[in-house]
Amino acid sequence: MIAENVRMILSALPDGVILVAAAKTRTPDEIRQAVAAGVQIIGENYVQEAADAFGAVGHIAEWHFIGHLQKNKVNKAVPIFDMIETVDSADLGARIDRECAKLGKVMPVLVEINSGREPQKSGVLPEDAEQLIRALAKLDHITVQGLMTMGPRFGDPELARPYFQETKRLFDELAALGLGNAKMRYLSMGMSNTYRIAIEEGANMVRIGTKIFGERQGK
Repeated sequence: MIAENVRMILSALPDGVILVAAAKTRTPDEIRQAVAAGVQIIGENYVQEAADAFGAVGHIAEWHFIGHLQKNKVNKAVPIFDMIETVDSADLGARIDRECAKLGKVMPVLVEINSGREPQKSGVLPEDAEQLIRALAKLDHITVQGLMTMGPRFGDPELARPYFQETKRLFDELAALGLGNAKMRYLSMGMSNTYRIAIEEGANMVRIGTKIFGERQGK
């Protein structure tokens, strides 16, 4: 089932749209099946879960961190991940930078935008993104590569469209500013329920879990 799902999704994605397989709670065997079917990027929400999976399967694909990164887990995250999609503060960026310096590594990051302005959610507010990106662009061991947003969760995927539209407008505005070392290359928006809408609104990276692996058990 996993292999068939991956092939169907990859065949339907427009050229230039990158698939991140969201592997929260998935087993190493499920991850291997997805990669064998063509997945090139694995997304993980939890550092310890990622460490366990990475220890089992290794670098068979790129690894993206797509959850809320706690500052006390940065030292464990940096050796594993090839991109962190959820940087939302200068302090978090500085910690990633310091840990990368120890390894002689430069970490690509995306800035997470709280497009729904939800107080319980992580992410920087749209109007604060430029200031944050300017601060992050000064660091030597991270490189800003674009934006990511979750957006509010709705049963109807069409309701997510305004939040994707706002994030795309912000992406384009920031790209036009020429923010030093920061580049607007990737716009990571949309999950299993909303990725088609996200692509229509300009996403070139989508994070899909359930439509690849089936419904999750547990957390």
